[in-house]
Amino acid sequence: MLPIDLGSRGRPLRLLAVGAHCDDIEIGAGATILSLVADRPVQVDWVVLTSTPEREAEARLGASLFLEGATCSTVHVRAFRDGFLPYEGAAVKEAFEELKQLPPPDVVLTHARQDLHQDHRLVAELTWNTFRDHVILEYEIPKYDGDLGTPNFFSPISEAALRRKWELLLAAYPSQRSRRWFSEDTFRAIARIRGIEAGSPTGFAEAFTMRKAVLRLGCASH
Repeated sequence: MLPIDLGSRGRPLRLLAVGAHCDDIEIGAGATILSLVADRPVQVDWVVLTSTPEREAEARLGASLFLEGATCSTVHVRAFRDGFLPYEGAAVKEAFEELKQLPPPDVVLTHARQDLHQDHRLVAELTWNTFRDHVILEYEIPKYDGDLGTPNFFSPISEAALRRKWELLLAAYPSQRSRRWFSEDTFRAIARIRGIEAGSPTGFAEAFTMRKAVLRLGCASH
């Protein structure tokens, strides 16, 4: 399996993380974000589309916990209605247009395009419409539909990062503790399966879908 490095080591990695709901980014890519922040300078724009006042407070706490140690971070939380993003399409599209004013990211984290949740699908679609010439990694979210798919990009993570991911999720999102899928066993099981697929030396990984990649050759500029 071929390793891929994200961005130049000569400057901070610029990361844009987009989630339909307040805990999506942390669930889909939390251990990877923790690992990146620990490994190198990272500048992060963190964007959440749906919230209530209670959930916004949770989202901002979650972002602050997961981004502790980042070189620079900004958190944007919108107040669209959970479950209704496709029916507020024009306003959501405008929110994505505003993201073009952010510094160009090296990597964009977003939802998977085949996700069966309507909010997730729309966010994935608009991410691709907005950031056509960027590296986009689509993370996965466990849910009742069981549509985890077949990812092709893996981020090996340590067991410590996986454990920390759960600890921070538990601390930031008390409103989700009653959810049947919101458990350490859920996130550990998925990470274990993806770790097997990735041949991770730790046995754990988070998985993403990368739909487009370009091989840079010297002749490409001639």
